[in-house]
Amino acid sequence: MAIKKILIANRGEIACRVIRTARKMGIATVAVYSDADANAMHVREADEAVHIGPAPSSQSYIVIDKILDAIRRTGADAVHPGYGFLSENPAFAEALEKEGVTFIGPPVNAIQAMGDKITSKKLAAEAGVSTVPGHMGLIADAEEAVRISASIGYPVMIKASAGGGGKGMRIAWNDSEAREGFQSSKNEAKSSFGDDRIFIEKFVTEPRHIEIQVLGDKHGAVLYLGERECSIQRRNQKVIEEAPSPFLDEATRRAMGEQAVALAKAVGYHSAGTVEFIVDGQRNFYFLEMNTRLQVEHPVTELITGIDLVEQMIRIAAGEKLSFGQGDVKLEGWAIESRLYAEDPYRNFLPSIGRLTRYRPPEEGKRGDDTIVRNDTGVFEGGEISMYYDPMIAKLCTWAPDRTSAIDAMGAALDDFEMEGIGHNLPFLSAVMRHPRFRSGKITTAFIAEEFPDGFSGVAPDEDALHRLAAIAMVINQTLQERAAQISGTIGNHRRSVGRDWVVALSGTELAGSIEPGGEASVVRFTDASPLSVTTEWLPGQTHARFAIDGEAMGVKVDLKGSAIRLRWRGIDVTARVRSPRVAKLARLMPVKLPPDTSRMLLCPMPGVITSVAVKEGDMVEAGQTLASVEAMKMENVLKAERKAVVKRIAASAGQSLAVDELIMEFE
Repeated sequence: MAIKKILIANRGEIACRVIRTARKMGIATVAVYSDADANAMHVREADEAVHIGPAPSSQSYIVIDKILDAIRRTGADAVHPGYGFLSENPAFAEALEKEGVTFIGPPVNAIQAMGDKITSKKLAAEAGVSTVPGHMGLIADAEEAVRISASIGYPVMIKASAGGGGKGMRIAWNDSEAREGFQSSKNEAKSSFGDDRIFIEKFVTEPRHIEIQVLGDKHGAVLYLGERECSIQRRNQKVIEEAPSPFLDEATRRAMGEQAVALAKAVGYHSAGTVEFIVDGQRNFYFLEMNTRLQVEHPVTELITGIDLVEQMIRIAAGEKLSFGQGDVKLEGWAIESRLYAEDPYRNFLPSIGRLTRYRPPEEGKRGDDTIVRNDTGVFEGGEISMYYDPMIAKLCTWAPDRTSAIDAMGAALDDFEMEGIGHNLPFLSAVMRHPRFRSGKITTAFIAEEFPDGFSGVAPDEDALHRLAAIAMVINQTLQERAAQISGTIGNHRRSVGRDWVVALSGTELAGSIEPGGEASVVRFTDASPLSVTTEWLPGQTHARFAIDGEAMGVKVDLKGSAIRLRWRGIDVTARVRSPRVAKLARLMPVKLPPDTSRMLLCPMPGVITSVAVKEGDMVEAGQTLASVEAMKMENVLKAERKAVVKRIAASAGQSLAVDELIMEFE
C-alpha cells in the first residue's frame, strides 16, 4: 500500500517536521490551520492547506469532524497526528479507520491501553515492567486525594490520567498542597485534554527521567533505539534532553529496552512510541507511562542512530517491514536538544506573546569541527507567537562525537541564535550549558529547582568574562568613534582625534584601560589585567558578531542603545558604557533613577485570561494565599499574596483577558 498524500493534523514545528520527511519521500502534504495560523510556516510549506476554524484549539485542531472534512476535501489517504492535540485520541484513530484513511500511528487498542495512565500501569505490571507505587483508581474529590496521598506517603505526584507535556501535574509535600494540587490538576486536565480524571503515585526523590524509544512494524517486530535523558525539567515540562543518558550503563540500558519492548508487544504495538521511566540513584527504574506517538525530543534519537523516525512511521503505516533488526541499531556520538520557549526567565518563566521582530537561528548542517547543528521550528521572523498554543518556538539540537563537545556546540549555537520581540528562555538555556553540575552529568529532575531556587536573573559574569566583554565594548566603541571621525571629516587643518584611554562601566563596576587599534587585531590593556588581543569583523548595524580574544572565539549579540552597548553571551546580559576618563568621573555624580513602586499592586504577569479571583474587596489576605488564577498557553498560573495585606480594589474579573502588567487588584 503506497501512501500518496498525508494530512498533518497538527501545527507549528512538528507539522513542518513531518512535511520535510514527506517531501523527501515524494509524498504530497496537506496542512490544516486555524484563524491564528493563517500565515504560519506549516501552511506555507505544505502542498495544500485547509482552514478549520477559530484560534482556540477546542474549536479547530481537536475537532475531529473538521479534520475529517479537510481529508475529504483534499483526498488525503493518510494522516500524521504529530504530538498533542489528537495524536493519542483513540476516537480519532477509529474515525480515520471508518473513513478508510491510514493513521500514521499505533493501533487503536494500544492508544486506549497506554493513553490512560491508570490502565497502562496495570498492563505494565502484568507485562513484568517495574512500576511506581501509587493509587491507580480514580479519585472523587480533594479530600479523598488528601487521604490517598497520606497513605502512600509524601511526597506524591498528582497527575492527569489523560495528561502529557507536563500539563495537569503537581507535586504535593503535605495535605494542603495535595488539596490545592488536586484541584489545579483537574482544572488544567479539563482545559488541555477535556478529561479531568486524576490519579496519585509516589514521587521518587532524586529521580532521573529517562525514556526508551521503541519502533515496531505490523508484522510483529519491535525494537528499542536507545534512551533519552530528559531530567532537566521545569514544572514537569522538559527543557533540555540528550541521548544517550550520561547515567546509564549498558546493562541498565538493555534491561530498560527489553522491558519497553515487552510492554509494546503486550499491546500489539506498531509505529514509533516512547516508554518513560523514572530512575533512582542506584539505577533502579520504574515505569511512568507510554506515549503512543512521536515525542517532541525525537531528534536526539535520530541524530545518534541515523534513523528518520517520521519516515519509519510512514513506512510502517504503509505496511512495510522494518528493514533493520535490534543488532543493527548503533548509538554513535552524543546529541543535545534545547527547547526554546516563549517564556520569560526573568519573570519566573511566564508565557510571552507577540511578534518575532528578529528570528535568526544558527546555520544548520555539519560544521568544520565535526559537529552538527539542527533546528526544528515552525516560526519565522515577523511572525506572531499566539496565546492559544504551546509556547515552544523551536528545538535546537547539536551532535558531536562526545558529550562535552555536544554541550560546547550547543553553547556556541545558542550564542548564534538571535531572537527578539518576545521574552524567551534562550539566556537560561545558555546558563545551563555552562553549569558545572550539568556538564558533569550529575543531574536529576530537581536540577532547576535546586540550582535556580530563586528563579533566573541572568548569569553574573566572572572576572574573566567581565574583562572580555569590556574589551569587546571598547573595540566596538573604537569602531564607532573612528567612523564618526571619518564622517565629520577635516575642518581647516584639524581632524577630530579619537582617544585611546577609556573607562568601561558594566555590571556595577568600572574598568579603566586603553586600546591600540591594529590592522588584524586591537590590543586592550586594563590596569588590573593582562593585555587582550581582540579580532572581529563587526560593523555598525550588525546585531551579532564573532570576536576572537587571544584566539578564543566568542559569538556575541550586540545591541546599540544610544551611547550604551548591550552585550549578550552565554546567559550573560550586560550594558556597557564606554566613556573618556573625564566623562566617567562626571557620570559618577549622576543620581540613579529608581523604578516605580508596585508593591501594593497585583499585576498580570503575562498576557492571559483570568480564570478565577479568589478574594473580594476588603478581605485580609496572608502571605502565600491564593489571589487569582491566570490561564495562558494552556497552563494555569496561580497568583499568590507576597505579604499580609487588605484588598483595596479588584480591577479584573473571571473571564477577562489582560495584557502583561495590567492591574488585577490593589492593596491598602
